[in-house]
Amino acid sequence: MEFNTEKVLDTLKMVKHPETGKDIVSLGMVEDMEITDNKIKFSLVIKNSKDPFAKSLVKACDRTLKFYLNEDLEVEINEKVKHFEAAAFNAPAKPFSQVTNIIGVASGKGGVGKSTIAANLAVSLAKKGFTVGLLDADIYGPSVPLMFDLVDAKPIATKEGDKTWIEPIEKYGIKLMSIGFFVDPDKALIWRGSMATNALNQFINDGKWGKLDYIVIDMPPGTGDIHLTLVQAIGITGVVIVSTPQQVALADARKGISMFEQKDIDVPVLGLVENMAYFTPEDCPNNKYYIFGKDGAKDLAEKMNVPLLGQIPLVQGIMEAGDNGQPIALDGNNPMGMAFRNLADNVVKQTEIRNEEKAPTTKVVMDPNASCSS
Repeated sequence: MEFNTEKVLDTLKMVKHPETGKDIVSLGMVEDMEITDNKIKFSLVIKNSKDPFAKSLVKACDRTLKFYLNEDLEVEINEKVKHFEAAAFNAPAKPFSQVTNIIGVASGKGGVGKSTIAANLAVSLAKKGFTVGLLDADIYGPSVPLMFDLVDAKPIATKEGDKTWIEPIEKYGIKLMSIGFFVDPDKALIWRGSMATNALNQFINDGKWGKLDYIVIDMPPGTGDIHLTLVQAIGITGVVIVSTPQQVALADARKGISMFEQKDIDVPVLGLVENMAYFTPEDCPNNKYYIFGKDGAKDLAEKMNVPLLGQIPLVQGIMEAGDNGQPIALDGNNPMGMAFRNLADNVVKQTEIRNEEKAPTTKVVMDPNASCSS
């Protein structure tokens, strides 16, 4: 594949500095470009030898060039230290500017089925006639490629003027974006926090999402850097907290609710979903067995004065449908599809109440020393 300096620079514009949100080419960080045969060599200008983002940017450049130009490309990047001050953060005033409602799906801990809830919620909203997107922000454990049978899918980049966009992949009427589309599914993703937030910011600012009624964001479990990045980068309309009835899960769900309700974050909690609420054999749908305890999330919702959005049973079909890339909510006539349809109805209802009672969604401005502890 032949390419010239202009093509290489256009590709490197997709790499953003985590501190500013601007691409490294516009910031003047790319110098001394040399292209020979199948090798690209250039210098990456950094502020000083202790710049915490230097290593992650070098890796991002290497990965981006090989992904978009040639996977067999030889890339040599030299770190060039000289005085360099990154410009102030210049992300769009309102990322997802054509999205009406931005719904985060979060959990205090992993293993409670958060991604399953997010995927089936998105499908249920789409089946109700809404235009929907799903952003897989669970950077270290992306599930969207598997759950939508898109393990081998690769988004394409398009250019409009000086702007390069990443086109979400569409499936089942939903626009999808995930870090899982860009990495080897058989290899662990080992990133420092800055690399993860850089990738996430790129999906937010460079994703060509277009006009949507809802975008559902599958957040990582727990409370950490990615959550802070999201609430500061975009204005989240509200969050849905997922938990199982177990006390250990409920304790973490309580922390998750408290995090979003903190004064300096103040993102509305639309409600709580109790996943794996009870076991129901598929051949005996009226039988309920409370394997993990009964009504734990329902009781927590009452204590914390948040709505209970739904109780989703533990059914083998939900797991099998997700593993087969066909979320069970696609069939709205079976009991599980109906359960997710009711969940979507409640999310829509609570979103409408939130929009009537509260000011329009804005990005969170936090003290730089703030943390997610609660």
